[in-house]
Amino acid sequence: MSDDLDATGLLCPLPVLKLRKRLQGVAVGDHVRLRADDPAAMVDVPHFCAESGHVLVEVLEDSAAQVYLVRKAG
Repeated sequence: MSDDLDATGLLCPLPVLKLRKRLQGVAVGDHVRLRADDPAAMVDVPHFCAESGHVLVEVLEDSAAQVYLVRKAG
């Protein structure tokens, strides 16, 4: 299952905080697709995944934003 989260227009640390909350509500192995345009997210999201054990599957550029696909770890 994949869940979409639009955090465009939000500044640090809100995209990561919303990602953390959304991941709490999905099952292990499910994905959350985060769309964010805050430049700090390029550092914050990979750091959050590394610290929390979640898997950053891919990062894509989508016009003026980045799209992060994160798989929830157990």
